[in-house]
Amino acid sequence: MSKFMEWVDARFPATKMWEDHLSKYYAPKNFNFFYFFGSLALLVLVNQIVTGVWLTMSYTPSAEEAFASVEYIMRDVEYGWILRYLHSTGASAFFVVVYLHMFRGLLYGSYQKPRELVWIFGMLIYLMLMAEAFMGYLLPWGQMSYWGAQVIISLFGAIPVIGADLTQWIRGDYLISGITLNRFFALHVVALPIVILGLVVLHILALHEVGSNNPDGVDIKKKKDENGIPLDGIAFHPYYTVKDIVGVVVFLFVFCFVIFFFPEMGGYFLEKPNFEAANPFKTPAHIAPVWYFTPFYAILRAIPDKLMGVIAMGAAIAVLFVLPWLDRSPVKSMRYKGWMSKIWLLVFCVSFVILGVLGVLSPTPGRTLLSQVCTFLYFAYFILMPFYTKLEKTKPVPERVTG
Repeated sequence: MSKFMEWVDARFPATKMWEDHLSKYYAPKNFNFFYFFGSLALLVLVNQIVTGVWLTMSYTPSAEEAFASVEYIMRDVEYGWILRYLHSTGASAFFVVVYLHMFRGLLYGSYQKPRELVWIFGMLIYLMLMAEAFMGYLLPWGQMSYWGAQVIISLFGAIPVIGADLTQWIRGDYLISGITLNRFFALHVVALPIVILGLVVLHILALHEVGSNNPDGVDIKKKKDENGIPLDGIAFHPYYTVKDIVGVVVFLFVFCFVIFFFPEMGGYFLEKPNFEAANPFKTPAHIAPVWYFTPFYAILRAIPDKLMGVIAMGAAIAVLFVLPWLDRSPVKSMRYKGWMSKIWLLVFCVSFVILGVLGVLSPTPGRTLLSQVCTFLYFAYFILMPFYTKLEKTKPVPERVTG
């Protein structure tokens, strides 16, 4: 075996990659619960790719046969039903773990110097995931798929001058049709997964170049022993690979429980109108995107003007990209920041959850007012960040990690 590896290493840096990214990559020894979600996101990505490949073997991307082919997968393809549920539940699970992964970044300042590029690559992954999920949402060709895509694509029409042409270009037709379905299928199955995989590689490479953050926000590279090994670091393999396996097992228990007992999640993972074939002449009573898009949909609806609503929705995502330059705090972790940072993070999270709930519900004057208040608080968190992070009194950060 050693001779074989010598032969491989002379032609490909297999051992070097193993050491650089696993066996000799030293991570802080005080990782906690929130550090499971990076590896879980990678697990769900693999699930989505594998199940997606198998689903495409029986799926027909045409307006006439798409819905019937999904029914065929569910009823006649051997184990087709579980493949479909693994994929549909996996989409929601992906956003659950990604949102918790992003929350960890906000909590412990993982976006601050020198990890700005790690954060930006992560945000690009998030943006591509949203595009991937939106493209895939049309493929079942159900009522909510059709009308949800119709509503979202029509938003581009609000852009001055080029809006109408851009909308038609995205659809490939004057209305959502088989042409739209075909191009979304190509993007969902081929183009976007390649981009996402490339960004994941860049995200991990950037992370391993600067090193992982930790709940204390302490740079473990500053304190090393005589061999150059961080005093507060442990090798990622086998310590964290074994620890991550525990997280994976717990996650799979929950994931499988959802798949086998309530894969539709009461209409939030698979909406009831989507069990009816797309009909351009019959509009569903209430059109809403899938739950992981609803906070931004609520921001869109909170603004009376359509163009300003689209701008606000885009800005709600774009502002996350500049987060590393908004935070002026001398410390990274929320453990050592002042009370203003803690309160504003809580306000931001509560506002985001409320917007998510409001995005699912049909609009009323009261709900619209609440959406406007939460939208204001959402943006206030970022706009005021340079001021409250600079003015607040912080606690002294320890020289070494505290566990």
